[in-house]
Amino acid sequence: MERLRAPAGLEPDRHQVSRRGFAGGTMVLAAATALGACSADRGPEPVAARAPGGDAPFAALRDSGAQVVVAGEKLDTALLWRFYERHDFARVWANRPAQAEALANAVLRAGDHGLDPELFHGSLLQRRDTFPPLRRELLVTHAALTYAKALAFGAVPPDRRKASEALTPDPLDVTEVLDAGIARRDPVAAIEALAPATPTYRSLREALRRNRPGVPAARLRQVEVNLERQRWLPRALPPDRVWVDVTDQRLTLYRAQQPVFSTRVIVGEPVERKQSPELRALIEASFFNPPWVIPRDIVEADILPRIGREPDYLERNNMVLRPNGEVEQRPGPDAGLGVVMFDMPNRFDVYLHDTPDKHLFSRDNRRISNGCIRVQNPLEFAALLMRQPVESFEPVLATGRTTRRKLPAPMPVFLVYQTAAAGAGGAVEFRPDFYNRDADLWQQLQKRPQPRSVQARAERQGAARADG
Repeated sequence: MERLRAPAGLEPDRHQVSRRGFAGGTMVLAAATALGACSADRGPEPVAARAPGGDAPFAALRDSGAQVVVAGEKLDTALLWRFYERHDFARVWANRPAQAEALANAVLRAGDHGLDPELFHGSLLQRRDTFPPLRRELLVTHAALTYAKALAFGAVPPDRRKASEALTPDPLDVTEVLDAGIARRDPVAAIEALAPATPTYRSLREALRRNRPGVPAARLRQVEVNLERQRWLPRALPPDRVWVDVTDQRLTLYRAQQPVFSTRVIVGEPVERKQSPELRALIEASFFNPPWVIPRDIVEADILPRIGREPDYLERNNMVLRPNGEVEQRPGPDAGLGVVMFDMPNRFDVYLHDTPDKHLFSRDNRRISNGCIRVQNPLEFAALLMRQPVESFEPVLATGRTTRRKLPAPMPVFLVYQTAAAGAGGAVEFRPDFYNRDADLWQQLQKRPQPRSVQARAERQGAARADG
């Protein structure tokens, strides 16, 4: 009974979490003497002038205007350009061979983070000494930068995920990070520091390290996809935050990084259009006695058929049909949103709220909502958010009027979907993938995805070994 909108006239401006993308550019290394037969993609003739402080091949890189390709693999030229612009288009690793070697080896160990080294030219790095110097230079740089991006933002960008997988970390320029590491003579440490430092990430990495030789393939994949989900979170989680763990069907409020309140929640059904999304937002206010503007898909699928069968359905359920075709349920203790709703603007129109159906919280399977999060103890939760006693809400609730009260400060809220997470004592807790998101995400993490039949067979075999 969710996916609500704030009441008319009370809806604040919407905000979306932004993330700076790194678009690929188009340039070519056309100087044949420097690159040999680097690619079949031949661009314009290179300009002979030297880049300031650089060399002729980098002048060609800067001026040619086509895609950089090394041994058949396309590189993100815009990313390379941004890095080498910081170095006046001069080679970086010729005088730093030990750092280049350390970077290449770090990328080849990407599997320690549940990442496929082939995403970062792993096979080419293994034979990097066979390439001409400039090609080797660019290969190591691009591998290091793309590996840094994967640790900082996740290897699967938002435009390749499901729409419901909408978590993104804060912007960061990996060229600056690599540069800072070079200045400190330890670029590997600078890049590795981009990985999450959450307890779940540490536990999952340790599980990967400890169990990889004999662990079933299905379990390995579960660990790998949940490491990726952790990389979609901010590098530093806000010390005060609301954490809704969809797979655990539980909400936890943190103050100064410590849990101070926890309660059961009801989450979205497994049906794709009703799943609770993974998102990050800010709780800005509490709405007391909220009306519910029922989403059109619910009206069309559920309400209209009931009206056809039961002419008094709207009246019995305290609903009105607006001239624009919207259906609104008036405030009241029996309304779908209960007595309080927490306003957290987001593009999914998904919110936290009360419910009159308190008996549902006794169920183990609480995946029964239309996407929003129903909170078992909403007034206690509101009191902690508002920093007021619960009793202070009684007068406003008694009026029956919709009242919006701002929080003292907006509270970050995260809806996360972890099918493997840190449990008691740091042990990994595996949970059912009831939204069936893991398999698609794992495929996205592979340089060369497996056919679905091969993946399914491996998962069945892994499950059989685990059961045995």
